[in-house]
Amino acid sequence: MGFEALIDRLLKGDTRAAARLITIAENDIGAAEEIINSIYKHTGKAYILGITGAPGSGKSTLISTLTNIFVKEGKKVGIICVDPTSPLTGGALLGDRIRMKKHFTTDNVFIRSMANRGQLGGLARATEDAIKILDVYGCDIVIIETVGVGQSEVDIFRPAQSVLVLLVPGMGDDIQAIKAGIMEITDIFVVNKMDLPGADRKVSDITQMLELSMSFKYDYENLNQDHAIVHKWTPKIVKLNSKTGENFDNLLEIINEHKAFLKETGVIENYRLNRIKNETLQILKHKLTRKVEGLIHSNPQIDEYIRLVMDKSMDPYSMANLIIKLLGIE
Repeated sequence: MGFEALIDRLLKGDTRAAARLITIAENDIGAAEEIINSIYKHTGKAYILGITGAPGSGKSTLISTLTNIFVKEGKKVGIICVDPTSPLTGGALLGDRIRMKKHFTTDNVFIRSMANRGQLGGLARATEDAIKILDVYGCDIVIIETVGVGQSEVDIFRPAQSVLVLLVPGMGDDIQAIKAGIMEITDIFVVNKMDLPGADRKVSDITQMLELSMSFKYDYENLNQDHAIVHKWTPKIVKLNSKTGENFDNLLEIINEHKAFLKETGVIENYRLNRIKNETLQILKHKLTRKVEGLIHSNPQIDEYIRLVMDKSMDPYSMANLIIKLLGIE
């Protein structure tokens, strides 16, 4: 299948072409491969901002306010909302018309909801491809909002250059942050709803946890990419009110400071190298998983292995090693 016409329209900033290509890439990895192969040389211009936080922390409101500011600055903004997956259809339960709906007809704003399809980290398989499509579409900034319902939000920093985590007074997010490893991936902590009691206490709690995390020696060799602590960037904390826009100037200043830091220190190049490694690894995992699943369901030899495991004549590890031999990738 050829996508030349859609890609030509995408390069000219056609919104419908962008939407159509994202849909195709999300639903068909084979087609996604063809699309990315055609557009990849045009990617690398957009700045990617990851935003996560617990439900009710105000992520969508924060993104709406940020989007307003970016658009007034003349920027084109792409927003990818990674939603919980419907167990029946595999589609997103929450739609972009519901959240941030006032931006739906705004010029220079593209909003897309994507289902996470149960993947670790809350990011859809096709999110990376969607980012590239929006990059080629002409977005200056691509914002990713994750589900924010589990401990696997650390996956957000694979595609994101700057990571924001929203916390709200009285929600107990400090404990969840420790469990989820959020300290290790966050560039900016945002204490939203600063008018609520306990906002200053929340800032104090985050500060103490940061000081504690900085005192430990981590083994970074197996991490997916350099992050805040590794590049010696000290995570910043800002209080604001996403509904009123109070103190957003401070947040924007810190975002720009982090962006400049990545460029001036050369860390942005390490980010790009690690992003390529991670994305390639994810693609390999996906392709190999599909190949193994196909083999298991179609090769009668596998059924014999399964019977041997059931009879305790073989263990699952030995069976896995035999399957690897069948794949010819030992």
